[in-house]
Amino acid sequence: MNERGWLARFDDAQALLLAVRELRRQGYTQLEAYTPYAVEGLAEALGPVRDRIPLLVLLGGLCGGFGTLFLEWYASVVNYPIDVGGRPDASWPAFVPAALEMTILFAALFGVVGLFLANGLPRLVHPLFAVPGFEAASRDGFFLWLRADDPRFEAAQARADLARLAPLAIDEVAP
Repeated sequence: MNERGWLARFDDAQALLLAVRELRRQGYTQLEAYTPYAVEGLAEALGPVRDRIPLLVLLGGLCGGFGTLFLEWYASVVNYPIDVGGRPDASWPAFVPAALEMTILFAALFGVVGLFLANGLPRLVHPLFAVPGFEAASRDGFFLWLRADDPRFEAAQARADLARLAPLAIDEVAP
């Protein structure tokens, strides 16, 4: 993940939204916006985000459920079969409650771990923190980060494209 690029500061939410739409129209895809409050339409303007967490939760649930069913089957049929009241060794209704609980537990654990990994956590220092004035993003600043890992990114051209949008400031982001 490339953590370089240009960070532009805009004076209000509307200017930021217009800038995002214009850069998306020009073909830039790796954009991140930082605002002190939710801006209506900004998420849609930034474009779709590939989210793998639902798939990870599904895989975690399947692993937990089927793994528990297999463990219970193996323990009661192969490893230590016990004849209890003439019932079959593989009595699946008895296996369901534990398998359900483990399905939920593994899905939740995979989801939390996936969330941390997707967000790059734990992380104490980010290159944006070194940009002068970025702390205003939590108070009254509207920032747009044009990432260098964008396929269309060329440093000089990207800075010129940002400058045409009349931001208050443009700063380089470097690790």
